[in-house]
Amino acid sequence: MSADEAHARRTRLTLRQVLRGFVRAPSPWVILTLLAGAATARMLVGDWRITDALVPVLMIAAFPFVEWIIHVCVLHWRPRTLGRWRVDSLLARKHREHHADPRRSELVFIPWQTFLWLLPALLVIAFLAFGRPGLALTFLTGVGVLGLVYEWTHYLVHTDYQPRGAVLRAVRRNHRLHHFKNEHYWFAVTTAGTADRVLGTYPDPARTPNSPTVKALHAPHAS
Repeated sequence: MSADEAHARRTRLTLRQVLRGFVRAPSPWVILTLLAGAATARMLVGDWRITDALVPVLMIAAFPFVEWIIHVCVLHWRPRTLGRWRVDSLLARKHREHHADPRRSELVFIPWQTFLWLLPALLVIAFLAFGRPGLALTFLTGVGVLGLVYEWTHYLVHTDYQPRGAVLRAVRRNHRLHHFKNEHYWFAVTTAGTADRVLGTYPDPARTPNSPTVKALHAPHAS
């Protein structure tokens, strides 16, 4: 057992204490603003149709796989050099820092700078992809809800809070395996390995070797 995990076993937090830390971060407030604005505009626009019920269902079903793709392809992006240019996003850099120090709370959250391009991109995607404003706003409301769920769950499992429910315990266990055992597996954050099971990244922990680069992503393997 690592020192981080041993410390977590000794410490007990309440949900109220975790919430106090959560609301100090900027990203939950940015996402909450998106959610409140989109939901308010959705109520004012009206024009409710059956697709306004279908889109959130599809979003919830797809979210574990979207989360997996982002985690694998964006957050675990290996820096590349193309001619004179080094391709290495802020999200990837911050995620490497997050792996190096999983208990550093500010690295758990989406960097606030990301929202400078992400929010405009979401607005453009929503209003171009959907045939009517009401459905675009339904989509944006769903994005706000899922974004808050992601940020809260990710923050919660990185604290010393000990969940009581079996599902959240499994979520916490899987994410800690990703951070403390092997970074090549267990990419799910908000579910108990839904996408991992389908996409082949949910091995038996007992048969999975400890990775020498779990806290130093993309570093050369130890000899």
